[in-house]
Amino acid sequence: RRKVLVDRVEIRLKELLHEKAAEINVTIENLEVMPDHIHLFVKSTPVNAPHYIVQQLEGYTSRVLQKEFPFLNSRLPTLWTRSYYEAIGHIL
Repeated sequence: RRKVLVDRVEIRLKELLHEKAAEINVTIENLEVMPDHIHLFVKSTPVNAPHYIVQQLEGYTSRVLQKEFPFLNSRLPTLWTRSYYEAIGHIL
């Protein structure tokens, strides 16, 4: 892992995550950006599968951040890894 999610990149990442979440009708309940990874808790309807949400958020943020911050391209082969943890909870 590379510690690139700092300063302006961190600020822009948060903006992009909120933009995309709103677009796909997902609510970000909690977001913490660490220098080399993020913790993200979202709320969604059953219509959006967890893998779809991750795919949308990762794809969008990676594309925009690498375009806006070209140094990310030289430091990393890809911004996000394929691994993520998901837990599904139901509110009764």
